[in-house]
Amino acid sequence: MSNHLPAQALGIDFGTSNSTVGWWRPDVEPLIALEDGKITLPSVVFFNTEERRPVYGRLALHEYLEGYEGRLMRSLKSLLGSPLLKSETTVLGSAMPFKDLLGLFIGQLKQRAETAAGREFEQVVLGRPVFFVDDDPEADQEAQNTLVAVAHKLGFKDVSFQYEPIAAAFDYERGIEREELVLIVDIGGGTSDFSLVRLSPQRREVAERQDDILATGGVHVGGTDFDKQLSLQGVMPLFGYGSRMKSDALMPTSYHLNLATWHTINVVYAQKTQLALKNMRYDIVDATGIDRLFSLIEQRAGHWLAMQVEESKIALTEAASRRIDLARVEPGLAVELTRPLFESAIDDLLARIRTSVDALLVQAGVRADQVDTLFFTGGSSGIPALRQSVAAMLPNARQVEGNLFGSIGSGLAIEAKKRYG
Repeated sequence: MSNHLPAQALGIDFGTSNSTVGWWRPDVEPLIALEDGKITLPSVVFFNTEERRPVYGRLALHEYLEGYEGRLMRSLKSLLGSPLLKSETTVLGSAMPFKDLLGLFIGQLKQRAETAAGREFEQVVLGRPVFFVDDDPEADQEAQNTLVAVAHKLGFKDVSFQYEPIAAAFDYERGIEREELVLIVDIGGGTSDFSLVRLSPQRREVAERQDDILATGGVHVGGTDFDKQLSLQGVMPLFGYGSRMKSDALMPTSYHLNLATWHTINVVYAQKTQLALKNMRYDIVDATGIDRLFSLIEQRAGHWLAMQVEESKIALTEAASRRIDLARVEPGLAVELTRPLFESAIDDLLARIRTSVDALLVQAGVRADQVDTLFFTGGSSGIPALRQSVAAMLPNARQVEGNLFGSIGSGLAIEAKKRYG
């Protein structure tokens, strides 16, 4: 393997919220600019019905927010391993299998990388979470097989995989000067993945690294789950979540759960759903919340609201509070989201993450005080409560922050060079 020639293969990190593509070249940072000079392409497709075309990434979000008629689809990776993957949806007036929707987006990643590189690629290393689906090996394998089929259809002849946290470890290893026992904590949009890896400058060029990977693990908790809990606890009560029926039962929660979950928002717009809500209105003690819900649905503003919640989650990483102006739903309506409210909302999710880290250490036969370094990557790993929660488990580990959106793509590019030359 010559280190003086560009790699023959790409590394693709298809993420729940953002995606990157890496191509190893001598003395060049491996990540390829995918949109407006930025290394990330938000994993979003907007089907613009006015111009009858799909749009991707930031441009997709822009056109949707500008008010173009169409269908916005996000968190596409969440389809992998879900029953939805075997069904289809309607876009631009035609039925499209969800599998083809994945192909559209991943095809964009390939096309943009090839345009930037000035050449075609037939080999790829795809990143994958440690578990696409928790506690279901068959569904997990089916999710990976789906990605293989999509990649082959797009023209990749050789397709292989690397765990995302392992890829992040290889990216981190480029800059270390001594051997370290490192816990990689990768908190993405859809999953939290962990790897305990022995890294050192001497091991960088070794092709087979299986003995250095002491344990891998993960749990299906990610940024979209944090968004969902923040939405349910902080925003959805304004739209009837927790309202009492005249029977003293609580209003069914499915409508709010769908609105708080990116890939199910469109379900709320269905005529059947709206009819059920209208029938329910007469059985609710205080109709204020459900009337706001009608207004939100009428404007098809569910994705807009989800974006406001996501932006608030990001803002609360630095700020103590963030105000969401909801005047488009009702004049004068607003809500103040605070960091304590957010941390309370995600407390159960953080407990699941800690449990997964504990299991990883047991699996590796390593004591918590033996870990040298805690390496954070993934867009949601910047949440202060999450960092404090994991760091408290590892008393001797120094904290290192990688490129939150780029470490995995860079590591996949390194892996692609090793595997395919």
